[in-house]
Amino acid sequence: MENTISRQIAEFAVNLKYEDLPDEVIQEVKRYLYDSIGCAYGSMHTRDVNVILEIYREIGGTDESTVIGFGDKMPAVNTALINSLMIRALDFNDIYWKEDPSHPSDIIPAALSTAEKMNSSMKDVITAIVLAYEFEQRLCLFAKPGVRERKWHHATLTQFVSPIVAGKILGLSIDQMVNAIGINGCHNHTIGCPTAGVLTMMKNMVDPMAVQSGVFAALMAEKEYSGTEKVFEGKEGFMDTFIGWDSKEETVNPRDMEGRDGISSWGWDVDALLENLGEDFKILECSMKAFPTEALTHTHITCALKGMINNNLEYTDIKEVKVTAFAQAYDILFDPAKYRPKSRETADHSLPYCLAAAIVDKKITTSSFSDEKLNDPRIFEVIDKIKGEPSLEFEKMFPAKQPSKVVITTKDGKKYSEYLEYPKGDPREPMTVEDLENKFNSLAGEKFKENDLNSLKELIFSCDNLSTRDFMSQLVIKRD
Repeated sequence: MENTISRQIAEFAVNLKYEDLPDEVIQEVKRYLYDSIGCAYGSMHTRDVNVILEIYREIGGTDESTVIGFGDKMPAVNTALINSLMIRALDFNDIYWKEDPSHPSDIIPAALSTAEKMNSSMKDVITAIVLAYEFEQRLCLFAKPGVRERKWHHATLTQFVSPIVAGKILGLSIDQMVNAIGINGCHNHTIGCPTAGVLTMMKNMVDPMAVQSGVFAALMAEKEYSGTEKVFEGKEGFMDTFIGWDSKEETVNPRDMEGRDGISSWGWDVDALLENLGEDFKILECSMKAFPTEALTHTHITCALKGMINNNLEYTDIKEVKVTAFAQAYDILFDPAKYRPKSRETADHSLPYCLAAAIVDKKITTSSFSDEKLNDPRIFEVIDKIKGEPSLEFEKMFPAKQPSKVVITTKDGKKYSEYLEYPKGDPREPMTVEDLENKFNSLAGEKFKENDLNSLKELIFSCDNLSTRDFMSQLVIKRD
């Protein structure tokens, strides 16, 4: 390569301008911003958000930026973590899944917090958010197979993207941006256990931690702190360490390795990461969530809801529910620990629980994972009737499609079958503005009057000419 990978990324990031962005891309940024802020409001009551907020209130610090909703003023590196956790905490924010999964909106606070500190414009924030989606999604195409198959978590990808986003706001030079990527890329590789087996609060925290350290890395680079330029392709760099790369020759060197789903050839697709930058924008390929659950549950939940609602079934009618899923989904969602979840974090990654709740209530909402619901005997009357099976045929269709087949058998012997290939919120079946408004209002409605909800929507969709400080001040909930 004529230039290193991080330098090619830095050159594109530094040179991208708001004026370069097509109107449809700017509009899509606003849609994801609206969706993400709604998720943040919805998480304000959660224990994990309030624990972290309490810690940072005790630490204190310079009033640089704002905590969404709460209104606390804190250093930008701290609000970046809190706001990212707020967006992530309900597992209701966006999803992109190719070789790897990711939630690019986790990185939005790297732009907002830094821009408020710098008194930047929302046009600058919009441009930085485009970079967040661009490189987070490209990194999901980079490792073959993805880092998740190699037993690592996708926060491992976010570590490379968050310093780009913060660095764009800070106005870093190309050399400084290269350093920022090299600084953060050295120390945020996240093992897969936060989303394996019994899940804890760390399921939602590892990505925000990579976002926070990315902001700090960008601030270090601004002060001329140096970082490893060949953090991707160099000796003992990301690609060398994660196998399938010859760092001496700087060429792909595939190796057969055993991962989560068996033996496969491990390598890298550098073109997927770097080719055609600026010719199209990856944010247009991302998906939103219609349910506050792990992304691979969505087609299955929709199939179950259709089967129940369209056939006027009740949970007491059920003898068995058979779910056919592709292998990755089966491995993640039917882990034995998922049949008796003890926490919201495990429950929203448990397909048996999500399906049982959907069958009992004919819907899935954030309240489906309350302490009351986690002890609802009706759900556990149904959950053991839900059986899963992996399908090699379905596996071949993924990730282009997320196929699901759900067969509900009733006690009188009747069978009701539903099949779906992709969920609501997928770019092939996008959420409408009305869908987004309903989702936002369901998450934020208890905190605002109807007129205020309408004003928030208008604020977000017309934010271009605002300063970030003005924008963030209007996201604070006014106390009576």
